[in-house]
Amino acid sequence: MGYSKRIALVLVAAVVALHVHVPMATAANSNLFRDYIGAIFNGVKFTDVPINPRVRFDYILAFVIDYTTATEPPTPTNGQFNIFWQDSVLTASAVAAIKQSNPNVRVAVSIGGATVNDRPVFFNITSVDSWVQNAVSSLTTIIQKYNLDGIDIDYEQFQADPATFAECIGRLVTTLKSNGVIRFASIAPFDNADVQRHYQALWATYGSVIDYVNFQFYAYGASTTDAQYVNFFNQQLVNYPGGNILASFTTAPTTTSVPINTSLSACQTLQSQGKLYGIFIWAADHSRSQGFKYDTQAQALLANAPAGY
Repeated sequence: MGYSKRIALVLVAAVVALHVHVPMATAANSNLFRDYIGAIFNGVKFTDVPINPRVRFDYILAFVIDYTTATEPPTPTNGQFNIFWQDSVLTASAVAAIKQSNPNVRVAVSIGGATVNDRPVFFNITSVDSWVQNAVSSLTTIIQKYNLDGIDIDYEQFQADPATFAECIGRLVTTLKSNGVIRFASIAPFDNADVQRHYQALWATYGSVIDYVNFQFYAYGASTTDAQYVNFFNQQLVNYPGGNILASFTTAPTTTSVPINTSLSACQTLQSQGKLYGIFIWAADHSRSQGFKYDTQAQALLANAPAGY
């Protein structure tokens, strides 16, 4: 090998090393608010929820699931997704109307979820290729029928290893984006070892196609403090490097989750530190009985931040 070639290779190696070690984008304040809707079947409508025109507002329909209830118990369908949100209320025409009257609104759909008919939902496939093919086809049909803008990944239990999950979901999101079917995608992990293994495997191989991380911070205990919440948030910045991590809370009636006021206080702290990219709530269905008090407060906080997708 000649001297000039050795010099060239050394320079290339140095450039590669620099590229590998360049820090990824850090968190920054933004004004994204997201609200899950439709899972509880209590008649909540898009128009029930106050929408602050100074935030970017995503509704996330919950859920579509690749399970069928034609059997008892329900069984997986290998990527053939069916609607499990209250589509008699949250119709295609309702989607069109809320988007037309509110230019800051987008509507996505979440796939997976924890249960169907009170039975656990598992990520279960026959093969990677068949699952991806079925998922792309069935989701494209639903997304185009309802004129949806994106998807959210919320599988919480698994009968496939992390690498298989990552390949299936990564290829699904990549294909839907390249086909122009969706504009954005998010994932919804929480602090469970198996859940984190699966979603971090997905992030490691396909993080570039995931736009938002809807981390379920409310899954931490009721004794969580403001400072602990902020520490948990910082941990997820490490677990999903370069990701747009959203803070979160639940308005469901519960005594085991992080209290709402603690969550909102932590959000204020994160915003003061320049880390509050957005907030999501589980779920508008529960918020209705509270007059959407906390949805309104969260949006008011985010309205202070810069806009931009």
